[in-house]
Amino acid sequence: MEVLARTPGCPRRIEYRGEFDFKVTPAELWDTVERVDRFEKWWPWLHDFTLDGTGLVTGSVMRGVVAPPLPYRMRLEVQLVRCHRPSSIDALVRGDLEGEATLRLHPAPGGVRVEAAWSIEMMQRPMRLASRVARPVLVWGHDRVVDVTVAGFRRGLHAAVGQAADR
Repeated sequence: MEVLARTPGCPRRIEYRGEFDFKVTPAELWDTVERVDRFEKWWPWLHDFTLDGTGLVTGSVMRGVVAPPLPYRMRLEVQLVRCHRPSSIDALVRGDLEGEATLRLHPAPGGVRVEAAWSIEMMQRPMRLASRVARPVLVWGHDRVVDVTVAGFRRGLHAAVGQAADR
């Protein structure tokens, strides 16, 4: 994982941008991401996941509960506002976190590079208060969720396409 940017600003807001390389084609990666029935298996921090829609298509809505390695839970709704298979997803995040998120898939030598970016604000009152005094701990929790997400997806991708999916 490479964290490209972390913009300081509002303590309640997390600005994130990272890049990840995978040894598969963009289409193979997209096919694996569409296996939403596997999300809770790949990502132990995700609970009560549902998808309203027919996959990763414009208009679909994903809902779930995020439980990072800190003593709090967040209910989220992610509305897919623009999806272009197999290259991009733009989403709105609502619930205990609110903001925007994007995924971009670019062909790269030997596979695909995924750029992930989001700007989200904590909406829970206790989290907003904690962000004023414990921002480093909250950022640490966020980054652990990102690490676990990528590692879990790599395992799922490896199982789905039968080849090493990391560099």
